Amino acid sequence: MSVINKEKFNEELFSNIKNLINKYKLIQDKDIIAIGLSGGKDSVLTLKALSDFKNESNFIEFDIIAISVDEGIKNYRMNGIKFTKKITKELGIELIIKSFKEEMGYEIDEIHQYFKSACIPCGVFRRNILNKTAYEIGADKIATGHNMDDEIQSYLMTFSRADILKFSKFKPLSDKIHPKLVPRIKPLWKTSEKNVGIWAVINEIPIHFDECPYSSLSLRGKTKTFLNQKESEYPKTKINIMNSFMKIFNIKSATAKVGDCKICGEPSSSNTCMACKTKEFIKKSKK
Repeated sequence: MSVINKEKFNEELFSNIKNLINKYKLIQDKDIIAIGLSGGKDSVLTLKALSDFKNESNFIEFDIIAISVDEGIKNYRMNGIKFTKKITKELGIELIIKSFKEEMGYEIDEIHQYFKSACIPCGVFRRNILNKTAYEIGADKIATGHNMDDEIQSYLMTFSRADILKFSKFKPLSDKIHPKLVPRIKPLWKTSEKNVGIWAVINEIPIHFDECPYSSLSLRGKTKTFLNQKESEYPKTKINIMNSFMKIFNIKSATAKVGDCKICGEPSSSNTCMACKTKEFIKKSKK
């Protein structure tokens, strides 16, 4: 097993992230970037990379604000929040903390049993809160910690559902299709989860390593396990899948009209947004 040169590894990793940002123009001059910060390795690397680039004199001028969302998962999320407070304080970055309980009225631990997977309401509520908060603070983009593995998993999950229109989402920068829908950027789009983990370990980064207790029951968790098994048996499987999708799918964004939810006023492709539909489903289920 070869010894990793820390300085060389870090230089190459951050260079690849910066090249992706420049190639796809993920950040524009004077942008305010809201970073979805969970305290896990991916979001912490995203925060650290953008913070470093922000402080470079010859890089694009932009600002950063971190947003952490407490889903209400006992013995899990508060550990992550602890790390987000620590890292943002060290880097001098403002941190906004929101919670499912305050924003949606429910914690995941209270409602997970009403769904096939806890990831269903969790994803809906988290996206809603992150977008709403970013819009309220005037952010131009939302940076997420989605790495290459995450993107491949999403590709295959969408492919298995034959939801072809969603393939337009799989790119490092989303389109602005509604005034209140903040575009998303994925600085780690071509960075493997393995390399993110190596970065955290060799740099002794204090991060939240715990896995969500509900993740193993989700389709994503099962897809992740499958891909890791294939990668172990056939090295480069993941990068080959990524390259294949990049060559095959060049689908324009869905032309569905995005309006306002009649209940909460947030962006929605139907009369009622998924967050409000989910809350209504929970109310009926509790009865």
